[in-house]
Amino acid sequence: MYNLQTIGRPQSKQISVESKSVFLNEKIRGQKSMKRALAVLVLTLCVGVLASAQTLTPAERERATKYLESTKQGVLDATAGLSEAQWNFKSAPDRWSVAEVTEHIAAAEDLLRGMIINKVMTAPPRPAGEDVAAIDETIITMVPDRSHKAQAPETLKPVNRFGSPQETLKHFVEARQQTLDFLNQHDDLRAHAIDGPMGKKLDAYEWILFIAAHSERHTKQINEVKADPNFPKK
Repeated sequence: MYNLQTIGRPQSKQISVESKSVFLNEKIRGQKSMKRALAVLVLTLCVGVLASAQTLTPAERERATKYLESTKQGVLDATAGLSEAQWNFKSAPDRWSVAEVTEHIAAAEDLLRGMIINKVMTAPPRPAGEDVAAIDETIITMVPDRSHKAQAPETLKPVNRFGSPQETLKHFVEARQQTLDFLNQHDDLRAHAIDGPMGKKLDAYEWILFIAAHSERHTKQINEVKADPNFPKK
């Protein structure tokens, strides 16, 4: 006869071992799942922080908008009501006239905005840890400073590309509106950067500040031409 106690003991032991094995496997799987979940959470938080740091703030957008608008008005005010003689006056053969300076401003707007769209916005982010606010201020302070002279590249030298001072102004106003539209249509202007002329990488937002600062610089140049003692009275 079979002894029921003898038969039952090995089965209980086998079930107990299998249960422990299942429990351990479930515990290991649970730990792995928790690690994966934590990794995803950390990655999500990091991406969120990075995206937040690279998203343009309302204050930054407003600042750039005001700067673009005020420097546009500066060009229009400096050239308002000029006669043909005043537009074309040169203080010396190697100096630019008001018409030529204005042409340079309008042409530079096109070139710089095109560079932002085609090069800056496809570039990688700038190195981490740079003080973007300080770089912003450097652009706004240094670019308009006429005590630092610079030579215009050949592509931006005046060649009467717009046909007349009036057409130049018309083109400038339209180009500035395109720059404003671009500023208002993109939130990721801080997310890409390329080398700038001041030894730092500049992001797309800073290149937009550069456009405004550049026109401010050359508005000062227009006023220097108009301040020449030989500038025509009318």
